[in-house]
Amino acid sequence: MPTHKVAVFRQYPFEPGQKIHIADGPRKGDWQVVDATPRSLKLRCPISGREFDWKPFCYLAEEIEGEWPSED
Repeated sequence: MPTHKVAVFRQYPFEPGQKIHIADGPRKGDWQVVDATPRSLKLRCPISGREFDWKPFCYLAEEIEGEWPSED
């Protein structure tokens, strides 16, 4: 049987209070996790304080030490 290059994604287990940075896409930027369940993810913008509820959509690419929120 031939082998193939396969991309594998796992949903990330977010925790309330966690600080995250989404690198690209329509939700890119810095966020704080307000609440997280298997069906819902509530994020807060650290600049405006606005909160958004979304279906889980993020997958972990890497974890780094860095400034948050970033200035870019």
